[in-house]
Amino acid sequence: MSERLEGGFDGGASLVDGVVRRTAGPWTSSVHALLAHLADAGLAPRPLGIDADGREMVSFLPGQTVGNSRPWPAWTHSTSALTDVAQWLRRYHAAVADFVPPSDARWREGDIWRPGLIIAHNDAAPYNAVWNADGLVGFVDWDMAGPISRELDAAWVAFSWVPLHAPHVVAAEGFTDLPARLPRLSSFLRSYGWQGTVDDLLDLVAERITHQLALMTRAAATDPTYQRMLAAGRDQDLTIALNQLDTLRSGRL
Repeated sequence: MSERLEGGFDGGASLVDGVVRRTAGPWTSSVHALLAHLADAGLAPRPLGIDADGREMVSFLPGQTVGNSRPWPAWTHSTSALTDVAQWLRRYHAAVADFVPPSDARWREGDIWRPGLIIAHNDAAPYNAVWNADGLVGFVDWDMAGPISRELDAAWVAFSWVPLHAPHVVAAEGFTDLPARLPRLSSFLRSYGWQGTVDDLLDLVAERITHQLALMTRAAATDPTYQRMLAAGRDQDLTIALNQLDTLRSGRL
């Protein structure tokens, strides 16, 4: 039995006999090494190898997802989701801290791991979350995983869930309470156990957006998924988000 799982610029995946299958890439074996490290901690799907058609296989996380719905379901912007994700991220950072990638590891986003960095999901956003009545189940679509600092990873997850994206982007997703964003950011950081200030985090968000813009442009030279992102104006949206950070910081937005 096969069911199409829609989503993203990669075209989604298929659920075949209870196993998620999707197109593999040069990065897949490295991602599976990461998933194997995390699976016993309940933080990621379990890697199940490559099928006869060359597709990667991972275990299925049952629950509700955003899919292609707009606006997003109410749970994506709930206080409980914000808390769940911050606590998940804290557990994730603890679990991944001792993961050393294979010596021949390749990552889709191209950066090179070195001691002091972690391998992050890099797209732990609401559209990749699985949710049920008990809260956050976990995250899917690990193909963007790659090296980054723990602090920049925290900034990127906060960017997605507070949310700190451009106002027109979050409005389309169903979030319109812009004055609540700084209090929501403070709540996220408390739940995570952040030792710095909100301003420190906003500086990191700016750094991470700048990093992401450069990465998207570089990757689009060879990767059709990033080409589709640029064609859809995702770089322009991120530039707007970057430019609004000073206004957000002052509490005027």
